[in-house]
Amino acid sequence: MESLLAPSSRRRVVALVVKETRQLLRDKSNLMVGMFVPVMLILIFGYGLSFDVKNMPVAIVMEDASATAHDVVAGFYLSPYFSPVSVSSMREAESLMLDRRVDGVVYLGSTFASDLAAGSAAIQVLVNGVDANRARVMQAYAQAAIGQWAARQPNANAGAAGGVRVEQRAWFNEANTSTWFLVPGLIVVIMTLIGAFLTALVMAREWERGTLEALFVTPVRAGEVLASKIVPYFCVGLIGLILCLLAARFLFAVPIRGSLLLILFASMLYLLVALGIGLLISSAVRNQFLASQLALIATFLPALMLSGFIFDLRSVPAVVRAVSSVLPATYYVELLQTLFLVGNVWALVVRDCVVLAAMAALLLALARLKTRKELA
Repeated sequence: MESLLAPSSRRRVVALVVKETRQLLRDKSNLMVGMFVPVMLILIFGYGLSFDVKNMPVAIVMEDASATAHDVVAGFYLSPYFSPVSVSSMREAESLMLDRRVDGVVYLGSTFASDLAAGSAAIQVLVNGVDANRARVMQAYAQAAIGQWAARQPNANAGAAGGVRVEQRAWFNEANTSTWFLVPGLIVVIMTLIGAFLTALVMAREWERGTLEALFVTPVRAGEVLASKIVPYFCVGLIGLILCLLAARFLFAVPIRGSLLLILFASMLYLLVALGIGLLISSAVRNQFLASQLALIATFLPALMLSGFIFDLRSVPAVVRAVSSVLPATYYVELLQTLFLVGNVWALVVRDCVVLAAMAALLLALARLKTRKELA
């Protein structure tokens, strides 16, 4: 068989790439999805999505108006994590909680100061437990606010064993912000959208319109058609990647501690994987609606939910972990988060790049086998 490297095949591929590029430039919707949507997604998700809990409204009920009681609750007023609301009674605080106007209640009884002087005082912290994760975070922050007051008291460490002091430090995310964790994952979602979703729609649309069938009556081979589809959208994906990297670095100040060339190389591998999935889906169904639904279910949603982008995969059931282990997005998320925040961890980088390269080769080969010069 004639190879794609043969002069005649190269000429046909170049001609087809020029044709596809002109069609891409004429179809503004494709450019919108490939270039404008990535910027919008990273801005919306980067600024709007956060696991950091701040400005939590909390009702402060102080039946004891002593200076000691005011000193205790001062930590809530000074903390960026709380938006305290002073109320006069527990009944009023409960009403605010039921109306979802506050997420918690801090209650100091009328005998708080005297109980504290006697060595046994209680501060009641009630939280809205509908969102269990938010409730746990709020409890931890409330303990920290009260702990800061306790640390300022005389003999605060008298009961500590040997006066040991715990010093905490977060590695790889010293800013302690979820944005550094989320932005690399957003790039994965965006690359998935450009590669798989857009390519699946474009190919399926050409099957519906009959343009591919008209093209297949010419000497052009199926492999050349697929190559001509890959090149323009691969370039669009790289442009989207560059825009994402610029936004990550200059808008969200996410550090890039690993090699930028490695990030680009890994992204190219994943982009080939996504393009292979899109081509395989469109070749199999040849219908825009079905192709869009399959691309959404097979690529976008798994990249969003099962890749480790949002949920820690070590906390999910074994069945879900097994499913995530066959998803290319899982390896790309791990690669980007490592290269952005940790650095060049070569054992991990080599392993994940080899997996992505194998997946890309397999998917493109399957797409080539599924795309035949024959009518369905």
